[in-house]
Amino acid sequence: MASMFLSETIQAYRERDPAARSNLEVLLCYPGLHAVGIHRVAGFFWRHRMRTLGRFISHIGRFLTGIEIHPGARLGRRLIIDHGMGVVIGETAEIGDDVYIYHQVTLGGTSSEMGKRHPTVGDNVIIGAGAKVLGAIEIGEGARIGANAVVVAAVPAGTTVVGIPARAVERTGKVRFDAYGTPADPCFDPLLQEVDLLRNELTELENRIARLQKENIF
Repeated sequence: MASMFLSETIQAYRERDPAARSNLEVLLCYPGLHAVGIHRVAGFFWRHRMRTLGRFISHIGRFLTGIEIHPGARLGRRLIIDHGMGVVIGETAEIGDDVYIYHQVTLGGTSSEMGKRHPTVGDNVIIGAGAKVLGAIEIGEGARIGANAVVVAAVPAGTTVVGIPARAVERTGKVRFDAYGTPADPCFDPLLQEVDLLRNELTELENRIARLQKENIF
């Protein structure tokens, strides 16, 4: 199992990160791979009710890699944590297969109650640098979370969200790999989209006022 984990995860890094030039380089120099490997050991002890030992191994992993993964979190196959510094994955977080996470991402809880309180992330999701995904919410398969977005509500499959709080943005064409979870389309500009939305709302209000004036209500 360990050899399968290493081989398929290293291959995933080679395929998706152009900076990964050899298997040995990934094995020796990628803290995301190290963090997930340490989590597998910590999670073993956690599941076998050796909770303190599991947490201690997790603590060592954070010290060595700068990535904090609670041993209770469930991670899918071929998870890539790119750069990785400052990533926090909470106890009840669940991550699907082929997920790509950048540095400074938080999968956090919004409740101090026991039970499910962290996000569930579907397969093939990309979460951009600095994004915060908070609460027991679901991020659908193939979703894209833009850099520095704050997500506090469920994201449907195949949807791209950006901003604070995160809002869906229109995408055209086939869903593809978006570095940092943020579309790089030439015509994509979240600020301009917001301005267009406000302009449309203003036009609608002006039309309503004109209709009311015609009906002599004012």
